[in-house]
Amino acid sequence: RRLNVRVNIELLSISNPVHKKDLAVRLTDDTDPFFLYNLVISEEDFQSLKSQQGLLVDFSAFPQKFIDLLQQCIQEQNKDIPRFLLQLVSSAPALDHTPVSLNVVETNPFKHLTHLSLKFLPGTDAEIKKFLANCLKCLKEDKTMLEEKLKKTEEDLTRQLSYTQQNLSEKSRELDKLKNEWTSYTTALSNKHSQELTSEKERALQAQTQYQQQHEQQKKELENLHQKSIQQLQNRLSELEVINKDLTERRYKGDSTVRELKAKLSGLEDECQRAKQEVLSLRRENTTLDAECHEKEKLINQLQTRVAVLEQEIKDKDQLVTRTKEVLDATQEQKVILEESTEEKQRHIEKLETTIKSLSAELLKANEIIKKLQGDLKTLMSKLKLKNTVTIQQEKLLSEKEEKLQKEQRESQEMGQSLRMKEQEVCKLQEQLESTIQKLEESKQLLKTNENVITWLNKQLSEVQMAKKLDTPASAHGGGRAAVSPHSMPDRPSFHSSGINHPISPLYAFQNFLEPTHSKNGNSQCPIPKAGSLTLFSLSLQVQLNSQLLKLSRCSDAHTVPAASHPANKENGEQLGLDAKYFKRKDDSIPLRGLSQNTLNSEYLRPYLPTKAQPSPKASGTPASAYFPG
Repeated sequence: RRLNVRVNIELLSISNPVHKKDLAVRLTDDTDPFFLYNLVISEEDFQSLKSQQGLLVDFSAFPQKFIDLLQQCIQEQNKDIPRFLLQLVSSAPALDHTPVSLNVVETNPFKHLTHLSLKFLPGTDAEIKKFLANCLKCLKEDKTMLEEKLKKTEEDLTRQLSYTQQNLSEKSRELDKLKNEWTSYTTALSNKHSQELTSEKERALQAQTQYQQQHEQQKKELENLHQKSIQQLQNRLSELEVINKDLTERRYKGDSTVRELKAKLSGLEDECQRAKQEVLSLRRENTTLDAECHEKEKLINQLQTRVAVLEQEIKDKDQLVTRTKEVLDATQEQKVILEESTEEKQRHIEKLETTIKSLSAELLKANEIIKKLQGDLKTLMSKLKLKNTVTIQQEKLLSEKEEKLQKEQRESQEMGQSLRMKEQEVCKLQEQLESTIQKLEESKQLLKTNENVITWLNKQLSEVQMAKKLDTPASAHGGGRAAVSPHSMPDRPSFHSSGINHPISPLYAFQNFLEPTHSKNGNSQCPIPKAGSLTLFSLSLQVQLNSQLLKLSRCSDAHTVPAASHPANKENGEQLGLDAKYFKRKDDSIPLRGLSQNTLNSEYLRPYLPTKAQPSPKASGTPASAYFPG
């Protein structure tokens, strides 16, 4: 049987009456408290042990070497065929307080080498009681230590709880304070931001006139860039299609290789199962042979006991023969008197001799049977060795096949990973393709909207020109004055600096009207467009336009006084500025993006806004500036 044993090694120094050193070794079992074996080796005992077992180590180095051997046994204990073993051998069939020998054995293919064998004595009742008392003492000390630790931890936890509760109350108070401070801070910030917003609105309205001029120039540049980007995207699309074809071909090749590897794997697994079945059958045969060996060994033991009994009987017979010889010597003196008795004794002796002869014949037969059994044993042992070698070879073949299987499995896993990577790349490429197609569609939609805006602007320009032609005779009746709007804004502002004299759209006139600038003479308030770089406006300018429209409505009330000094216009029933047809809604016009609903509902923008609602620009695709007509 197999046991886990605890080995304690101690060096005992005895100074009374002579300074000596003894090595005390103790064997115990943690599961069985009554399992106790002791060994005390003095320096004199060690010398005899050294001479008996041929040790090359001194008494001082012996404990460490013994510990090294035990450590090697511990390292090898979990292996199927350990190299170092600890054998505890007893003369009795069970460990019933009999002397025991502890052997440190090294196993190799040729022989079992015993490095060291030590004889241990079983512990007496007093020693066992002492050992158990020490164990109890250690357990009680551990218990007291654990109880003290428990108490300390409970006290620490209670302290921490009270401390955390106090901290929680303090933190909650601080939180309330911070909330109050935050509310006051947010109110102050909101007021500050509202002031800053108003100032920023004013600045934005001033910069708006400059951006509108630059928009027309950049519009042309953007159209050119857009066409170039479309061409590049088409080229990229063709390249991606070619790459996609290559990747699909590679994927099909990878699938075919994976199938081949799977077929190989199934074949190898079948071979492995066959080899395992063969190993199991061989192991069964091994067990049967072992059982037969044990039975024959039992027979040999029985025969040996019979031989011993017969030898004992022969010895008894020999003793009887010697006694009879003595009796014969005595009877020779009394031959005459005891002739009859001698004859009887001689008969008895003859009988005994016959029995001795028969016993000797039986002994010879028993010897022959023993020899035959020994020969059979040798043949069985040779067969067993052959089978063991065959099983070892088969196990080696099995291990090699298992290694090959593992390698092929790794290769298949690597192929699977590479296939997944390629599939991910294909998915990414498909996503890129879809995104490029979406961008193409968005760009086409943009182009359509830009074309619609341009057509609408051309219509508006033609209508404005027609209206101006109709207004020129009306202005001649007004005493040769130029037609001025109620807010002293000219109908057709021209670019004097750049040399452009054609009329611009009414929307441009409206945006120029939002920022009036005083001329040097102070008679006219005609806005002059400034040259500069055009930047695109976001939808946040809605609030600014609303505030400016309110200001303009107030200014219009202030400008009505000088208009009253022209009675000729009132009498004729003429209206200054734009004609009444421009203040009507049009169904085929395009909505102005980037302005609020208030500005769209104002009376100044009504002739330029449609009745049908169109979808707002997407946040990801089209910029807000694309919907501002130039």
